[in-house]
Amino acid sequence: MKTYGVVMAGGGGTRLWPLSTKKLPKQFLNLSGRETLVNEAVDRLLGVADKDDIFIVTNASQTEVMLSQTAGRVKADHILAEPAARNTAACIGYAAITILKKYGDGIMCVVPSDPYIRDEKGFQETLQEAVKAAEETDALVTIGISPTFAATGYGYIRSTAVEGKAYRKVEEFVEKPDEETARGYLEAGSYAWNSGMFIWKASTILSYYKKLLPDIYECLMKLAEGFGTPGEEALLWEVYPAIPKISVDYGIMERADHVLMLTGDFGWSDVGGWDAFDALKSRDENGNLTVGKTLLLDSRNCTAYSVDKLIAAVGVEDLIIVQAGEAVLVCPQAEAQRVKEIVEALSEKGENSYL
Repeated sequence: MKTYGVVMAGGGGTRLWPLSTKKLPKQFLNLSGRETLVNEAVDRLLGVADKDDIFIVTNASQTEVMLSQTAGRVKADHILAEPAARNTAACIGYAAITILKKYGDGIMCVVPSDPYIRDEKGFQETLQEAVKAAEETDALVTIGISPTFAATGYGYIRSTAVEGKAYRKVEEFVEKPDEETARGYLEAGSYAWNSGMFIWKASTILSYYKKLLPDIYECLMKLAEGFGTPGEEALLWEVYPAIPKISVDYGIMERADHVLMLTGDFGWSDVGGWDAFDALKSRDENGNLTVGKTLLLDSRNCTAYSVDKLIAAVGVEDLIIVQAGEAVLVCPQAEAQRVKEIVEALSEKGENSYL
């Protein structure tokens, strides 16, 4: 079967504020020093899909930037613009129905735009195994990441081995645990981090929508009625905002009866917040990670990221300090996941110039 690559790239990246903003969210940032996150995601998929078979799903407000940033990599009509953010079930369903009805059934490799992956060859080899499993078994396949520490910021997948197969049988999806529970998962050896990557036939995942998410399936079928007609765009803007808001994990993966997992060990890191930058940059002898103009005196275990102004600190520990534009962020390392609360508070106050 033909293999399609699908990159989910419509998020706001609020936990990386103030570097990530509404105008230029994190998928458009070059954090690795090589390419923007979305272009790196596209390039990695070339190991399993042809260039002309790669799609991006993004928010309509980001379409212009996406077209500019991915020009030459992704066909313009393969950038699918969501009129409203309706979570991953809508995003993936939109891609699946578009592929099935316009281009024909095939294996979809659905990946987020924001992870950093150190070993691209290893990633592609794992993805190739997942494609093979999806085609041979007609299962929903995901990639679990071998945990390297007791992470509390990731969901987990519990699985069991299948004799003679590279894939494992998924037994349970688990929410983000507390630290004690996470340590237990690490010691058990049967748990993997949930990477949010999915591999399946377009027809197979849509059959699960029909069974488990009939309201969304009905909306997708209505969208399909407009494909290739003059009213396609108008119908999209009419129907899409009414799609129920739910993640594909909750809506399908946790309820499906035939889910398999390939274990990935290719240096994956979800660069979701400032506490995850260790995957991209090395710390110095004092445990400090610095980017841009910085001066840290008698300071330890800090992350300092400056875009165009000097960050100077003395006698501090375990802090995140970020300067971008007219905004400066200061927070303890342990509170990195709460940065999105600042974005929410600024939005409520109408301080949109900082967002």
